[in-house]
Amino acid sequence: MRYSFGIVLAMILWLFSPAAEAATGLFGSEEVPGKNLAPFTKWTDMLKRHAWEGGQAARALPCRLGHDMKCREDNWRDLLAALEKAADDTRIDAVNSFMNQAPYITDIRNYGVNDYWATVREFLTKDGDCEDYAIAKYFSLKALGMDTRRMRIVVVEDLNLKTPHAVLALYTDSGVLILDNQIARPVRAESIVHYRPLYSINEEQWWLHRL
Repeated sequence: MRYSFGIVLAMILWLFSPAAEAATGLFGSEEVPGKNLAPFTKWTDMLKRHAWEGGQAARALPCRLGHDMKCREDNWRDLLAALEKAADDTRIDAVNSFMNQAPYITDIRNYGVNDYWATVREFLTKDGDCEDYAIAKYFSLKALGMDTRRMRIVVVEDLNLKTPHAVLALYTDSGVLILDNQIARPVRAESIVHYRPLYSINEEQWWLHRL
């Protein structure tokens, strides 16, 4: 994962903005929200492709067979159908487990570019890297009726691996859960101490973070 020029510029302007009103946020950071998603082109481009896939054109997308010789997208839809009446904690665990089974593949290998944010259907077809797991979980939980205003894709710096990483943050009544392709089960945000949050985003707004 790399940072686009627009995102880096937005972060710099925010960091040195005296007018920013910070609030306590993810991983103990201060965070300030914004509404303009335009600088976050990886996210907005993915949203456009996701919307296109939701139309008639989705029928032309290729299908990849799983170990059971069934289309992986069909397996995904079967999972969502099975979880339709399940409790939220069951839904969260099942979606996280299903997506984490996918092999990790870098964007340069998959798409020939350093950073590509895949739609859920692209991920089901080609697997992907950290933000692709998070995006697939986001749209799976959205399809199950969970409120996207309580979910964010969070880009962090992994202080152990010295590399950017992305996870899904899910705000519940009992606290924030982190769904991470590097961790088998959803965990409470406060239990993670090796992530430095950079920014987070959903379909309504974004947040920049500083410690």
